[in-house]
Parts: sequence; C-alpha cells; structure tokens
Amino acid sequence: MLRRLYNWLLKLAGTQHAEKVLAVVSFAEASFFPIPPDAMLIPMVLAKPERAWRTAFICSVASVAGGFLGYAIGYYAQPIGHWILSLFGHPQGLEEFHAWFAKWGVGVIFMKGLTPIPYKLVTIAAGLAQFSLVWFFIASALTRSLRFFAVAALVKRFGPEITELMEKRFYLVGTIVVGLLVAGILAVKFIPH
Repeated sequence: MLRRLYNWLLKLAGTQHAEKVLAVVSFAEASFFPIPPDAMLIPMVLAKPERAWRTAFICSVASVAGGFLGYAIGYYAQPIGHWILSLFGHPQGLEEFHAWFAKWGVGVIFMKGLTPIPYKLVTIAAGLAQFSLVWFFIASALTRSLRFFAVAALVKRFGPEITELMEKRFYLVGTIVVGLLVAGILAVKFIPH
C-alpha cells in the first residue's frame, strides 16, 4: 500500500497542482502521514530546477506548520499521540523521548529534524513532553529548512545522478548527518568553555 501511495505522489509531482499537493504532504507528514515530502520534492526539482528554492520553501513552511499539529496532538490529545508513536514503532517510546528531551533539549529536534527518521515522532513527543513551544518552532524551522533546501540544492546541482545515489544510500547519509550532529552537540556540552 505504501508503495502505491509513493508512486501516486511521484505522478502528482508532475501536475499543475504539484505545489499544493507538496504543501499538504509536507504538512501531514509532520504529524501523521507515512511518506516523507522528499517523494515529491525531488521529482519537482528535477522537473523544474529553476523553481528549486521556491519548492524547498513551500516544503519547509508546510512541514513546520504541520509540526505544530503534531505538537498539538501530543499536548492536547495524548491518547492519539501515544497511538501514533506506537503505530510508528515506539509503544514505550514516551519515556525514552522524555529522557531525550530532558538530557538534550532542543538537540533532539535538531538531530531528528534533519534525518530520515519520521519527523512526526519528534513533533508528537515534543507535545507530550510539553517542550518549549518557542524552542520547538526555532529548531523545527532551522532543521526542516536546512534539510529541504539541502535536498533541493543537491538535486538541482547534480540532477538524476545524485537522486539515484541518495535513494540507494539514504539511510547511510542520514546516519552520517546524525553522527555529525551528535558529535557537535557532545563537543558543545562537554568541552570546557
């Protein structure tokens, strides 16, 4: 079923309604939808590289806005938030997310917002943990923009070659990015100032 949905989104990326659909997918993915907006962002940038920055901007704004829905689900509708976390493989994940937010704070959003890890897990967990809404917004805006503009820049610069490489090595690239972020956060936390 996910594969059919993915293929359907790829087809929509070539239509006149692509930007609207991208905004809806980006918004929904930040709170409940299973397919990342990259499924539309990449083919849209390939089709119209001159619109890469506009496409990345739409994706970023809609994703951050959708993050507020995810946050609200966690904050106001905790049973639904728990159910969604469970659905995505974190049935006991709330305690883990609480511990992460207590230890790393905004770093959790930075680590998760840039990677292929489903962003909805962060948005809902941030609401459940009643994490600072201001810091949630700042971290979400930075990480989601950085991620989507980086994808758009790579696809615009390298075209189909980078797309093929990214699809083959998506989790490896994500793991490297997370590793670098964790190393940076550890360096800031433990190196004396």
